[in-house]
Amino acid sequence: MFNPSRDQVRQFFFDVWAKYRAGQPLTGAEQPALEAVLAHPEYHAILEHPERFRDREYRPEDGETNPFLHLAMHLALSEQLAIDQPPGIRTHYQRLLTRHGDAMAAQHAALECLAEAIWQVQRHAAPFDAAAYLACLDQHAD
Repeated sequence: MFNPSRDQVRQFFFDVWAKYRAGQPLTGAEQPALEAVLAHPEYHAILEHPERFRDREYRPEDGETNPFLHLAMHLALSEQLAIDQPPGIRTHYQRLLTRHGDAMAAQHAALECLAEAIWQVQRHAAPFDAAAYLACLDQHAD
């Protein structure tokens, strides 16, 4: 399984943005990553200055959202939907999309569930609970 470091993830997003700005073709995961970046113009200035933001710490206790984590979660959701893993996520996501009427709002609702599921894994040193994740998606779709 691919397990990039924090620096590799950040460099990936810096590179995607630089390639986009230079009009270079994107491949593989770069296209869905760009879609997430374009949907978040508040992160564009960060991606323009890798030297300033590559090593920056984003702490929740300081009220900061980590833009790289947020974008990576969008990419993770995109991959989950592409392969329907966990099984049935496409159907659950479609319900979110119907309820919210907007892809970005539906994705952000799904990301709340994904963040909770990841936090539970870390907190309890337990396997990923796909059933709880999908149930959370359903709660956000009601």
